[in-house]
Amino acid sequence: MTPSELNHYLQEWDNASKPKRSKILEQFINTNIGKTAPELEDIFNGGASLLFSRLTAWLRLSYMTGCYVEIQLRAILVFVGSSNGHKFLTEFIEVGGVLTLLEILGLKLIDDVDKREALKIITIIANIGRKYKELICESFGIKAVAECLARSNSIECQDACKNVLQELSVGNPKYLNQVYKALISLLRSSSPEAQQIAAQILQNVQPMVESASISIVDPVLMLLRSLHLEVQYEGFQLIKLLISYDSIKTQLLNGLVGLVKPSKADLQDQTEILSDTEVNKIPAPLPVYIQQAASAKLIGLLSKESKDIAKQCIQFDLIHNLLYAMGNNKYADSQKQAGITLHYFIQTFPQVESKVRDAMGQTFFFEYTNNAASFYLHATPIHMDILLGNKVKIK
Repeated sequence: MTPSELNHYLQEWDNASKPKRSKILEQFINTNIGKTAPELEDIFNGGASLLFSRLTAWLRLSYMTGCYVEIQLRAILVFVGSSNGHKFLTEFIEVGGVLTLLEILGLKLIDDVDKREALKIITIIANIGRKYKELICESFGIKAVAECLARSNSIECQDACKNVLQELSVGNPKYLNQVYKALISLLRSSSPEAQQIAAQILQNVQPMVESASISIVDPVLMLLRSLHLEVQYEGFQLIKLLISYDSIKTQLLNGLVGLVKPSKADLQDQTEILSDTEVNKIPAPLPVYIQQAASAKLIGLLSKESKDIAKQCIQFDLIHNLLYAMGNNKYADSQKQAGITLHYFIQTFPQVESKVRDAMGQTFFFEYTNNAASFYLHATPIHMDILLGNKVKIK
């Protein structure tokens, strides 16, 4: 492009309407995507920054309206994402580009497609180094990205949020605790995708933090209540990691044992998941019962890995709670998982076997231990009453 061609190109941009500018940018992206910064400068005869400055100015003036935001961000990405494009990144940051991107994430009128493009640029900026990660965090970037993740309904946008949070959690010691707290808050999100992503990142972030925060206990236990198996899985993995921290081990185990026998308040607060009787007249299991089954299963897994954990769980009235869960015919999986876990404790601890045998009676005990995983399929109402009314205490 000669100097006169560059001038004509820039004049065309300056005089163009918004739809015309959009077409110019579309052509620019299709022609130049993947080019290096030196190649862009060569194409524009050393004047690439003249177009770039016009583009960033238009974004700052128009992003609040939500019009043509995606095409502008994609064009900016060609510049800042180019190899050796540090010059363009610096120019973008100097004109307040970081704040603009973060504000875009918080605007309701801007859709997830636009926000995804903004997040891609934020990731590139964060990837430059610690100084730029701190700049994003100083601009309340952690909060903006976390809130964007919690509200997003797009997988692509959610993945983009994940990339930013992962980038901000590495090589950013000044703001690591802030990232950690934001991730814990996301565990309480109503979005299962946000919960899953937060739990995944926390498994990497927790070892970087000096100690586990007590504030993580309740949110991570709530993951076991999720109807989404992928969320439950990440909850399992995170709890297995957290159980090694002495600062929260007792609270975590105590919480798990307590979930095996839901409180009356928990049961009263629950509502049926499927309320549309025209679609399905069979009520779904309450989340509290799903949490009960998951807790019983996880306690069994943790106890098999560590006998010390098993001993500590017994002290928290686990055996009484497992027997109670086995008598709960509201949710078959609760009975199954409680039965399997209790069988391990019976086989491992003689005092547990003695107490459970006394509570059940010889005949029922034999029938149960003969097939612990499916005893509930053949249990009678009398058996259920025995289990629900058990008063087993082991010290």
